[in-house]
Amino acid sequence: MQRLLVLLALAEAVTLAYADDSTEEPHWCYEIQATELNNNCKGPDHWPGDCQKTHQSPINIVTTTARLDKNLGPFSFFGYNKKEKRVVTNNGHSVMVLLGTEVYIAEGGLTSQYQATQLHLHWSQEVDRGSEHTVDGKHFAMEMHIVHEKKTGTSSNKNVLQNPNDKIAVLAFLVEVGDKINNGFQPLVNALTSISKPNMSTTVNEINLMDMLPNEEKLRHYFRYSGSLTTPTCDETVIWTVFKEPIKLHEHQFEAFSQKLFYDQEETLTMKDNVRPVQQLGDRQVYKSRAPGQLLSLPLPTLLVSTFAYLMVSLLR
Repeated sequence: MQRLLVLLALAEAVTLAYADDSTEEPHWCYEIQATELNNNCKGPDHWPGDCQKTHQSPINIVTTTARLDKNLGPFSFFGYNKKEKRVVTNNGHSVMVLLGTEVYIAEGGLTSQYQATQLHLHWSQEVDRGSEHTVDGKHFAMEMHIVHEKKTGTSSNKNVLQNPNDKIAVLAFLVEVGDKINNGFQPLVNALTSISKPNMSTTVNEINLMDMLPNEEKLRHYFRYSGSLTTPTCDETVIWTVFKEPIKLHEHQFEAFSQKLFYDQEETLTMKDNVRPVQQLGDRQVYKSRAPGQLLSLPLPTLLVSTFAYLMVSLLR
């Protein structure tokens, strides 16, 4: 009981922090809210803090220009396989799940261990408008972010620990709509009816993070770049990992988010299109991990032709 009360108190604190990163008035909101009559809030073009700087997120990932980084190996996931009681809340901008203190990641090209704090999602009512990041210009139905904070004392490189640009590591998962129920997501979907209004929270008994994700072998394929939070104050302190393999949800699971959640206490505006517009990449470089078994520097047909030509020349000598 005491642990549950602590989690609920933490949920309220994180909700307030996530929903109001700035003391400025009017409050920040998404474009769909800003266009509502009598809604005195700041849309994305007027967000405060660092939101108007040049290394912002999300971005469009152009796969043909992503540069291979051999240091981007597989992640190690700790605590992701545990079925734990989690606090789930509607923070007025998204649905958020608190992840406690025993979930963290390492490796994956990161210089330290990063402790998971929460996950949240972005979505639309349409299957091609709900992701924040795009891949070759394509939007997905949803996007899930698992947010991690750097754990101090987990790197032997003191200069790395002092780097102000990698305080947070976000794992981003794009979501597609399919024809099969995603059982790993169902506990979260079931909880939505209990948190329809902002600042409402509930507890879910069995949320297993790894069950919500694609097969772990598929998590070797990802893109990496440096960016920002996608909500105010848009701090440029985030190492982004965007996984290539999407999560798949059933149509009914996907629709539940925009049908059961609301931006307002009066339940007049359903929560959807909570997506920040794509930002300019600027002078940044997007990197990609090496796929397992990716040893050939040339396409296989080209390599076979070259090998055959070499053998023929050798035989004619």
